[in-house]
Amino acid sequence: MRYITVEEHFASPAFLAGPGREFTERLRHSRGARIVEQLQDVGGKRIAEMDAAGIDMQVISLNAPGVEQADADVQVSVARDANDLLAEAVRQHPLRFGAFAALPVAAPEKAADELDLRIRQQGFKGALINGHTRGRYLDDKFFSPILARAEALNAPIYLHPTVPPKPVVDALYGGFSPAVTAMFAAAGWGWHIETAVHLIRMILGGVFDRYPKLQIVVGHLGEGIPFMLPRLNKNLPTELTKLARPLGAYLRENVHYTFGGFNFPATFQNLLLEVGVARIMFSVDYPYGSMSEARAFLEHLPLTPADRERIAHGNAERLLGLEKLG
Repeated sequence: MRYITVEEHFASPAFLAGPGREFTERLRHSRGARIVEQLQDVGGKRIAEMDAAGIDMQVISLNAPGVEQADADVQVSVARDANDLLAEAVRQHPLRFGAFAALPVAAPEKAADELDLRIRQQGFKGALINGHTRGRYLDDKFFSPILARAEALNAPIYLHPTVPPKPVVDALYGGFSPAVTAMFAAAGWGWHIETAVHLIRMILGGVFDRYPKLQIVVGHLGEGIPFMLPRLNKNLPTELTKLARPLGAYLRENVHYTFGGFNFPATFQNLLLEVGVARIMFSVDYPYGSMSEARAFLEHLPLTPADRERIAHGNAERLLGLEKLG
């Protein structure tokens, strides 16, 4: 069976020297230099790790926090540099790597053109956006050029977590030791709630009524949304929202969901029951997650062989236009 993972990260030199400097310094202190080394390799060493774990293809994206919190001119240059590096990696290893583009979202017209270039000329599979841009979310019509172009190109947008805006961190996650606040506001809780709120804002803001073919991908088995989906659907009816469809319809028809380090059986079953197997894709969150552990988790889920195939590779092939093998 073919295994394709779609939330896998890398870091370019310009990112490490610029928008990613603070993040990677913290990473070196907390988890050692190996992860930073793994992030920088998009060649033989990464492929050897994939081979050892039985992973056939990674769809790679620029590591968090991406470029979204930088000044617009820095976003443009760092995104372009990262995309150039990814394009070359895909050119050298077209059966092993795919790519999501980094976008200078603070300059929406340039971001739309960057997406267009990478999709049409270099075969990128979509874009990855790391949450808000200095407190602005994708329901803001400021970002309309990006969303309109993504829909026109049939290019999905992977909505990746980022730390909430500082006033939110101070109000909701402060009052503890710096280490507890940092984890509480990020991977322990805040990343996931922030991403869920961002996606719900996009729905309530009419993004999918304006761009009905637009497809979004979120990780971590839905960022908590599947658990709340029936409640959201009940308490935000169309009579209140004035949207074209029930809120749950957007979550089942415009959103796809990946694993991303959430190898939790009960959470997976909740997602499966709420959105169905056709909306779920495999991922690892490399290099933060273990490829072998993620693959073992998928192999032991109580699924039919056909459904396991769809999650392992079929859904990604369909959504991202990846070549089918065999």
